[in-house]
Amino acid sequence: MKNFTFLLMFAIALTGAYAQQKKEQHLNKETNLIEVTYYHNNDQVSQQGTFNLEGRLHGKWISYNEQGVKITEGSYDNGIKTGKWFFWSQDGVKEIIYDNNSIASINESTNKTRLVDKH
Repeated sequence: MKNFTFLLMFAIALTGAYAQQKKEQHLNKETNLIEVTYYHNNDQVSQQGTFNLEGRLHGKWISYNEQGVKITEGSYDNGIKTGKWFFWSQDGVKEIIYDNNSIASINESTNKTRLVDKH
């Protein structure tokens, strides 16, 4: 249940990011991907990532909290979550491995110290 709640909160945060008004985007002609940056209301970066030309999430995505600290990192392949995803919180880090958009495994580390990766 704890993992479900955590994932639900992440999904809500991700959905809320798309509703934000402030964003920057441009087409990278070398990769043929649309690079996008979303911003929090305080002008801190909220999310960075890429879409393919069909509008599906594709490639590496990173989310930051309102203080600019990285809270999520993972990759999409044509709209499908793949590989290792990391979710940082004050309690530690969760590593979730996705296989074809389904959770294959969850590893959790509860460290007393948290590395800060500010944008």
